[in-house]
Amino acid sequence: MNLNIKEKVAVITGGDSGIGLATAKLLAAEGAHIVLTDIRQDTVDKAAAELQSQAPNIKVLPIACNLDDNTSVLALAAKVDAELGGANILINCAGARGAAGDFLSLTDEDWLQTINTDLLGAVRVCRAFIPQLQKKGWGRVVLVSSENAYQPYEEESPYNACKAGIINLSKCLSRSYSKDGLLFNCVSPAYVESPMTNAMMDELAQERGTNRDEAVAWFLKNKRPHIAVGRRGQPEEVAAVIAFLSSDLASYVNGSNYRVDGGAVESAF
Repeated sequence: MNLNIKEKVAVITGGDSGIGLATAKLLAAEGAHIVLTDIRQDTVDKAAAELQSQAPNIKVLPIACNLDDNTSVLALAAKVDAELGGANILINCAGARGAAGDFLSLTDEDWLQTINTDLLGAVRVCRAFIPQLQKKGWGRVVLVSSENAYQPYEEESPYNACKAGIINLSKCLSRSYSKDGLLFNCVSPAYVESPMTNAMMDELAQERGTNRDEAVAWFLKNKRPHIAVGRRGQPEEVAAVIAFLSSDLASYVNGSNYRVDGGAVESAF
């Protein structure tokens, strides 16, 4: 399928693994130049080398960036502008589960740490890159939210609130900048295999005295029984939807949220 994004520049946060890296591979296969960013330079470099070997004819720029720090985000945007002439596509996959536990046990610091990464991280990258997209007169922004925005889990209240905020942010921006040729949308995965969910499963396995595979099976049965397909999602399954929303094919999709959740959210709306 031709997404008509050849020579476009795509900036992908959280790009060293999981959904971010899977998305980078799809866009690179379509001829887009890729900026991979995550908090550690060594992991970004490794992911970039893998991507470049699969798509030798595109430019791959690995840049370490801490989305908790606005100075770091501004430096990222400046480097993309200087080396690649600015971004056309922005995909924010970066995030963390953050503080979890009983609501009454969570402190202001727990909440602020999660908000700083999961909500303000998205705010910072949008603020830094929207001017570049405006200059191009064509832009796609995809923010990764979560099923938690619709179906919150009681032990993850800060994460739930941030992911709901991401959807609202995307809708707000879609109303502000569509006149400039920019489209904003969200994708909301559910229980996708990733470093974050693997860490959760390893912690659960340790608590239960078992291995990761058995922890996944227990978690599906007891904590995510509404996933109709009965399994964890794969990063590539989410990346396919992100790639569509990053393309010319999505020219009439704006301010929307796509759930890629295997049927996990019980409600139809």
